[in-house]
Amino acid sequence: QVQLVESGGGLVQAGGSLRVSCTASGRTFSRYDMAWFRQAPGKEREFVAGISWRQTTYYADSVKGRFTISRDAAKNTVNLQMNSLNAEDTAVYYCAAGPSGLPTDPGRYDYWGQGTQVTVSS
Repeated sequence: QVQLVESGGGLVQAGGSLRVSCTASGRTFSRYDMAWFRQAPGKEREFVAGISWRQTTYYADSVKGRFTISRDAAKNTVNLQMNSLNAEDTAVYYCAAGPSGLPTDPGRYDYWGQGTQVTVSS
């Protein structure tokens, strides 16, 4: 069993930066690949970035070059550094733990956090 808690969301101006973090509890955290998803009002939940337990990373094209995902096994945390934010990045951001391979289908992930709101003002 893995419990996930996100933090670090907030309001930022377009072009600014923000970092969201996910803290996991549970002894098996290191066995899971981790990902960030986001969901804007009226839209489906979409994959943003993922990191495997081997530190392999994968990004959605829309955030590539602007977002960086990292994980700290010792602290049981996964971070998402977001730079050059724009209004289209406004969404609730969710942390998820799931199977290897970093699938982009949210239905394949086993555990989810409660989400943290990120709002980018233009």
